Amino acid sequence: MESLSRASVPAGALIGASAPLDPARAGIIHLGLGAFHRAHAAVHTARALAAEPGDWGIIGFAGRSRAVVDPMSRQDGLYSVLELSQTGRRAGVVDVHRGFATMADQPDRVIAEIADPARRILTLTVSEGGYSRSARTGDLDVGRPMIREDLAAPDRPRSVIGMLARGLTERSTSGEPFTVLPCDNLPAAGATARRMVTEFLERSAASDDVLAYVREQVAFPNAMVDRIVPATTPQTSQEVAELLGVHDEAPVRAEEFTMWVIEDDFPGGRPAWEQAGVTFSDEVAGYEEVKLRILNGTHSLLAYLGALDGRTIIPAAWDQELIRAAGTAMIRRDCLPTIEVPAGLDVEEYIDSLSRRWQNHTLGHRTSQVGSDGSMRLPQRIPTPALHWLRRGRMPHLLALTVASWFAAVVPPTGYDPGPVAAAMTDPDQAMLRGIAEGARSPAEHARRLLASGCLSEEIAEQDAFIDRVGELLGIIVASGPLAAAQEAIEASETP
Repeated sequence: MESLSRASVPAGALIGASAPLDPARAGIIHLGLGAFHRAHAAVHTARALAAEPGDWGIIGFAGRSRAVVDPMSRQDGLYSVLELSQTGRRAGVVDVHRGFATMADQPDRVIAEIADPARRILTLTVSEGGYSRSARTGDLDVGRPMIREDLAAPDRPRSVIGMLARGLTERSTSGEPFTVLPCDNLPAAGATARRMVTEFLERSAASDDVLAYVREQVAFPNAMVDRIVPATTPQTSQEVAELLGVHDEAPVRAEEFTMWVIEDDFPGGRPAWEQAGVTFSDEVAGYEEVKLRILNGTHSLLAYLGALDGRTIIPAAWDQELIRAAGTAMIRRDCLPTIEVPAGLDVEEYIDSLSRRWQNHTLGHRTSQVGSDGSMRLPQRIPTPALHWLRRGRMPHLLALTVASWFAAVVPPTGYDPGPVAAAMTDPDQAMLRGIAEGARSPAEHARRLLASGCLSEEIAEQDAFIDRVGELLGIIVASGPLAAAQEAIEASETP
């Protein structure tokens, strides 16, 4: 079978501009060349270019791995997106990338690309941790070794924030406007990126001219991104081969649903994304709250309860009556009332769509994937709605259950075996959290040590009632299992 290339793309399968894109004039840089970017922003950009041509090719940088960089380089920058729904599957070939490298190998190139006046937008999918924001304080995390090293040598950075700060410093000499557009599940991600970059520049003694340039000529719009993109498997290439008749070394899998809401603040211009299904709105914060709390927060609960119950994929967790009831209660009782729903969103239809998405057995999103990196994700999903209720004298039982399930799955109390599905979850802070909890004599003490450390937030660390509730639910998981804890939390949440 032929390998994927520009010559082998089947008729009608290509998504992208009708005319070749000039790499020298590619207007977008992207950091984090993983599956989510390639199934989301890159697809919207390719479709925008198909609708309205422009110099909006993408120069893509992976983190450290060349697992995507090398095959895409061999395939003329092409890759396929396999969309899986309950009713069927389809595949298309995306043509929008015009350069590839890794940040770890070529940080100087990242800086040079940011400084290049031909580049006008930088998009980011570097996960919550890539912004180097302290979960405890909200400031730049100067305790991180890479940030500390970059501040000591800001002209030779290795961190994302350090490279961005250096690139903007060099770009400031031309004064060309620029946009930094984060595409990660982080509240007010644009504002967060601006704050981290500005703090880095201030701490590294940047000049007033550089700070003025960043303040006046660089936009950091907020955005909400929404698409479920499970990990690629060997079967993905097989399915693409069946549908397209070519072998793709770098395919991605995705659900049919996709959503992107952006503040329209692009001083250097942008693609015609509105012609590719993107919503431009002044209410991005409301869309973010809906996504982070209703989808992401509940997704975490389903993943942890499901994994502890031995369920390997989210649809299997959703099929379990008590887990589904817990997820529904979390949406209706703990999350939705805390959100100012944007005027442009039918929230009931959005909630209905979540049920359909979580039932997608064809997609098979693994609970271990959804539940990984909780130490980076849960601080964005749990504290704000939890504090909303705690300050009003009401206990958010399902939010507490989410935290207890996270601890049970990833940092289990001594003597508790979470099972092989939960054991497959990974977390960058797992060793540190285990050290904090070491020596705890009960699930309650285990939870107290962890939450008092500020692993969710400083404010949650001071909420004794919430900490006690998490400890109670963790104790039920250990003694009677995750479904018993779900049942208890659901019943407790029904009490006014």
